[in-house]
Amino acid sequence: MTTRHVFFVSDGTGITAETLGNTLLTQFEDVSFVKSSLPFISTVEKARITADFIDHIAASDGQRPLVFSTTVSDPVRAVLRNCNALFIDLFDTYIHGLETELGVAPTHAQGRAHSANSRKYDARIDAINYSLEHDDGQSVRDLSKAELILIAPSRCGKTPTTLYLAMQHGIYATNFPLLDEDLEKPALPKSLHGFENKLFGVTSEPERLSQVRNERRPGSRYASIAQCSYELRQAETLYRKLQIPSVNSANMSIEEMAATVLHEKGLRR
Repeated sequence: MTTRHVFFVSDGTGITAETLGNTLLTQFEDVSFVKSSLPFISTVEKARITADFIDHIAASDGQRPLVFSTTVSDPVRAVLRNCNALFIDLFDTYIHGLETELGVAPTHAQGRAHSANSRKYDARIDAINYSLEHDDGQSVRDLSKAELILIAPSRCGKTPTTLYLAMQHGIYATNFPLLDEDLEKPALPKSLHGFENKLFGVTSEPERLSQVRNERRPGSRYASIAQCSYELRQAETLYRKLQIPSVNSANMSIEEMAATVLHEKGLRR
């Protein structure tokens, strides 16, 4: 497997460059990538320092790094283009086509992708606070306000998924664990009665769940394959019984799980 250095360069946070660049790199499984993010490259001086650093890496490796850039300043981009690298200008790739189609010249303003829209920002903060307060069934206050309630046995990925939905999409999401008394019947926790239309189940594979639980309680009954198999089997029975949609988290990223839940429940992003 070959190794290549990758740089995500931006005049802002670099989140857009990382997201688009990483999506493209997933198509090349036989290459190992050493990734670095270089945010806030907003002046020619910073661009020259960045280009010198990239040239140094190219000379050390004996092969060109890959550079994904979302910088919008023409002078900054001109400097970066001259470095010894494959320069992939994500801004330039799309902006000219849009300019032609819309008949309007772009502003070339920095930081527009992540400029704060106060209303949307406040909504996301409220959603995050809600998810934190209601995480793992800690609170049932204002449960009617929830847009989504994830249910699952312990350690199936409920918490990171609800927090991701809150942070990225402003979704009022919470989660409840299915405890031994719920799984034995199987039945919903009493506090969730009347909210069946908001429920979404999460399951996993016994081996994966056992591996995750062993990181918390090594060698325990809680982490045993037998216990994990039983809990997952009972949870899936409950989902079928109440016709609750579900997703298997064993081989999915948090982003994939969140996208699946949004699509299945028809929630706005």
